Amino acid sequence: MTVKGKIALVTGAGSGLGKASALKLARKGADVAVLSRTKEEVDTVCAEIEALGQRALPLYADVSDLADMISAFDQIKQSFGRLDIVFANAGINGTWAPIDELDVEDWDQTIAINLRGTFLTFKFAVPLLKQQGGSIIVTSSINGTRTFTTAGASAYSTTKAGQLALVQMTALELAQYKIRVNAICPGAIESNIDENTNRENAERAAVPVHFPEGDIPLTGGEPGRAEDVADLVHFLASDASRHITGTPVWIDGGQSLLV
Repeated sequence: MTVKGKIALVTGAGSGLGKASALKLARKGADVAVLSRTKEEVDTVCAEIEALGQRALPLYADVSDLADMISAFDQIKQSFGRLDIVFANAGINGTWAPIDELDVEDWDQTIAINLRGTFLTFKFAVPLLKQQGGSIIVTSSINGTRTFTTAGASAYSTTKAGQLALVQMTALELAQYKIRVNAICPGAIESNIDENTNRENAERAAVPVHFPEGDIPLTGGEPGRAEDVADLVHFLASDASRHITGTPVWIDGGQSLLV
């Protein structure tokens, strides 16, 4: 499961799943381009990567902004000249509200960051990956792919379903270039994503769901850890997953099997 000597890009790398994965890849010998909107977080992660003896490239960018992404990939080309691993992780929960109360602006923001941002990451990463092949990993979710009962999360779930469709379309398209494309679909994981969740009367969209005691069977109701996801990212980034592409991997302790 080596990624030693590889060049990785992690978006949304300032915290949570992105940070854990960036550090995991660095510990395993990869140099990492660290992309996020928050300069302080990026700088902190880069310092930790460099303390591990690996190169880190700080990239301050909004994944939904075309100019930001053009600049970020120009810097990747100048600094590394190639990419082997892309973890398209940046995303938001956005606003969760009944569909008839959801503001158009909130819908557009969630679509822009989660779907447009993933598209722009693919668009500019693929030419670099085509040089030698590699692995793209996308953070989707159990929402929109296996579960549909999260009250008010219509915009979010739509983007997560769209990401999986993009993964499976591009897995076929890019196979000839030895580029693998897979999706991870987390359930409840300890992270900072709830900080960008805006719930507006979401309970009005709720449908009663009765869980058995502890809604994450494998861990007795406890959420997974960011490091659990980082281990999966490392596997999918490495040659150990060389015959896996176009595949969603649900990492939720069995949570999505309950409904």
